[in-house]
Amino acid sequence: MKKIAILGSTGSIGTNALDIIARNPDKFKVVGLAAGSNHGLLARQARRFGAKSVAICDKDKYNDLKKNIFRDTRIYVGMDGVAEIARMKNVDQVLVAIGGTSSIMPLIEAIKAGKQIALASKETLVSAGGIVMDMARNRGVDIIPVDSEHSAIFQCLMAEGKRHLRQIYLTGTGGPLRNISKDRFDRLPVSRVIKHPKWKMGRKITVDSATLMNKGLEVIEAKWLFDVDTGSIRVVLHPEAFVHSMIEFDDGAILANMFQPDMRIPISFAFSYPDRIKNNIPFIDFFRIKNFTFERPDHRKFPALRLAYKASASQSSCAVLNAANEQAVSAFLNREIRFTKIISIVEKVLSLHRRVERPTLDQILGLDRWAKEQVDRLIG
Repeated sequence: MKKIAILGSTGSIGTNALDIIARNPDKFKVVGLAAGSNHGLLARQARRFGAKSVAICDKDKYNDLKKNIFRDTRIYVGMDGVAEIARMKNVDQVLVAIGGTSSIMPLIEAIKAGKQIALASKETLVSAGGIVMDMARNRGVDIIPVDSEHSAIFQCLMAEGKRHLRQIYLTGTGGPLRNISKDRFDRLPVSRVIKHPKWKMGRKITVDSATLMNKGLEVIEAKWLFDVDTGSIRVVLHPEAFVHSMIEFDDGAILANMFQPDMRIPISFAFSYPDRIKNNIPFIDFFRIKNFTFERPDHRKFPALRLAYKASASQSSCAVLNAANEQAVSAFLNREIRFTKIISIVEKVLSLHRRVERPTLDQILGLDRWAKEQVDRLIG
């Protein structure tokens, strides 16, 4: 039985992961949970799954959590507490599903402790991919991607590896604004921007999907995860969301990974790797699919893709891109800026950045703070 710790258990990835575990009690056991501030749901999850250790990032929620948790459950607080969950001795695998760069330190602690990683936090690899992947390789730690696209690429590469790899096709739906003209973007309410046509996700990642920055971040994530140049990664819009990514070989053969647009499938694969488990998720019925389309992304309409490819040449630029975007999206969700200002602000912050060659982790965290401060200054 695999013992699992879930960092970000109250988010969409975390709740889907717990659904997988609930359906497979003979294969997986929850031993640790961590959440941001949703103490009520965290307490219910801990009671239901018998987790003996939990962490809450928001220190102000400690007393509320303690009132609703079993007495024999150990409670940790803050990001240091999350790191404690990540390195617990009785953990076999850590699912990292915390958004933003706050997931970097718990991930590194899990790698240092030799835990197998199921990674759903793309921002970690965007900001510090070189450091994280080098550390994982040196310690013999498997990092199994949970993002549907990267899980698809990972599974395709299992067949033949990279020996004859020519190109990766990274697919995406095109997001909530694919069929809306750009001149209408700033007139749309936030509620419309965060209404994704296929996936139920958090607010921040849905805004990233609307700007297509999410695809840009995924290009950078793929670069570090699979050790490939971004010039060999091509973004393709596939609104039906059945093909989750493809790889092309030197001889023209293409392998595609297809499944229903349901995050429980890549999560269950990450949990059961290198094996597979049955689930009750509906299979694809090809006879009911009316369209199977592929489109080029419009880089003028969605300039975030161009920015991401440009930033991918430098680890420090990737860190700045990620941090500036995170802060600008937060400002948009708080109705402080218009939608189209998100990417223009990110571009401005990138223009102010001086590249750092082979940055240390401390430098990356410093650049993260600097970029967010620059966004606040530009907005203010």
